[in-house]
Amino acid sequence: MSPSKAFIFLALLSFSPQLFLTISSAVEDNGLLMNYYKESCPQAEEVIKEQVKLLYKRHKNTAFSWLRNIFHDCAVQSCDASLLLTSTRRSLSEQEHDRSFGLRNFRYIDTIKEAVERECPGVVSCSDILVLSARDGIVSLGGPYIPLKTGRRDGRKSRVDLLEAYLPDHNESISSVLDKFGAMGIDTPGVVSLLGAHSVGRTHCTKLVHRLYPEVDPALNPDHIPHMLKKCPDSIPDPKAVQYVRNDRGTPMILDNNYYRNILDNKGLLLVDHQLAHDKRTKPFVKKMAKSQEYFFKEFSKAITLLSENNPLTGTKGEIRKECSVANKQHHDEP
Repeated sequence: MSPSKAFIFLALLSFSPQLFLTISSAVEDNGLLMNYYKESCPQAEEVIKEQVKLLYKRHKNTAFSWLRNIFHDCAVQSCDASLLLTSTRRSLSEQEHDRSFGLRNFRYIDTIKEAVERECPGVVSCSDILVLSARDGIVSLGGPYIPLKTGRRDGRKSRVDLLEAYLPDHNESISSVLDKFGAMGIDTPGVVSLLGAHSVGRTHCTKLVHRLYPEVDPALNPDHIPHMLKKCPDSIPDPKAVQYVRNDRGTPMILDNNYYRNILDNKGLLLVDHQLAHDKRTKPFVKKMAKSQEYFFKEFSKAITLLSENNPLTGTKGEIRKECSVANKQHHDEP
């Protein structure tokens, strides 16, 4: 809290402790509200939900994309849809960075945005669409419904230069991953639950061949190795061939706690999965989530909520983009 705010609060406290608590809470709030669009666009959340359902029915993998989007956007300093911006003359898109490899289906975010624009032109931000599509995508995958606040505004530039500093990577130490999520207020069980998103979707061979070549990582379960070698037969995979291994061969399309049983059995594909199951700080929570899906969902819901509220742009900050892939024209070249 700034010195000026502290002075005001102390002055208020001398008159009314209750008034102090009320105003303190309001000032420190991040500006997001539950059902923010209830007056300006009452059907916004319903339109987004219906679009997510339609897209999932046609393209099952969209739900994985929505879930990855919230990680890749909100973890990079602010939940502001900077991930959705395409490259310009002056700014490289976050989508072009190595850590964004495999992210796709951005065109379907535009589909959702167009549907919302038909309902309420210029009202709903792309960052709120990104967050709410993730929420509804989680439900499509069999995960919990997570009530999330809205009212975010869109950033005007990509944050590609900040990706490595903020976005946890699958090859980083578990300490680094815990630190980066911890900076967002997400505790250890929250981090363990968020990595449970690896329960669905797939891992591209380019991200795991170092565990297979030139020698197989001895930490891998021997029963799992033949399948991995079959799916990733080359030590230098062709990215255009989109070679991959399903994260969970048992329930690949369902967000569930099977992931935790897999990693305890040394069937995690990524190094971070293996570390999660063996580090003394995280292993107790892995075991608990492996036993209880209810506990997994409880911690996952709390962590997604915190992630979605990471340093949002609200009030007069940022803008409401007309197209999610392009900042509004008058701001294209603004810093």
